[in-house]
Amino acid sequence: MLTVLLTRHGHTDRSEPEQYLGQNVVANLTERGRADAAALARRLAEVDIDRVVSSPLGRAIETAGIVGGARPIEPDARLAEMDYGYWEGLATSEIEARHAEEYARYEADPSTFRVGGGESGEQVAARVSALFADLLDWWEQAAEGADRTCLLVGHASVNRVLLAVCLGLPLVDYRRRFQFDWTSLTVLRWSNREDGPRLLLANDVGHARGTSGNTWD
Repeated sequence: MLTVLLTRHGHTDRSEPEQYLGQNVVANLTERGRADAAALARRLAEVDIDRVVSSPLGRAIETAGIVGGARPIEPDARLAEMDYGYWEGLATSEIEARHAEEYARYEADPSTFRVGGGESGEQVAARVSALFADLLDWWEQAAEGADRTCLLVGHASVNRVLLAVCLGLPLVDYRRRFQFDWTSLTVLRWSNREDGPRLLLANDVGHARGTSGNTWD
């Protein structure tokens, strides 16, 4: 089996009010963000993790370093947050005030609308699909079909697109159907490539309240 542990980076100094950080705004983890990442690390301490793959953006790399412990981190640009173009650094209220017509189009169909002239959901879907094709290849190449587990550290939008892609849901619904809180845990598992994954856990933040260990098997 291939098990994917998916999380979002921790709370940052640009998180309140929450902003469209995208790929070009520098945001650093707060003490809360580091504490929540440490809580997730404790939860996963007894889980055998074979790989840690992270968005290359600083807030994700720092989160991956805390959660993954001494494991090497593999930065992968395909996990970077959606490029929000000239929306980056703006809160939702600011976008609604400055770009009302664009925001309405985004709400109506985030799969095709290029946010702030940056990326569309379809463009993000293409890169995360390529990432998962590589992960499935890696798993299938394991000696004697050995089980493998990979921790992925991403962001709110890229993770929601990723989940829609993996579960075969209409991409137009990725914002409406899914939520990814900071350092939450979502677990996907493949028993074969053709049937796709089972969703075992979604947006779970129990570790912030002391939950530990494998609660999805």
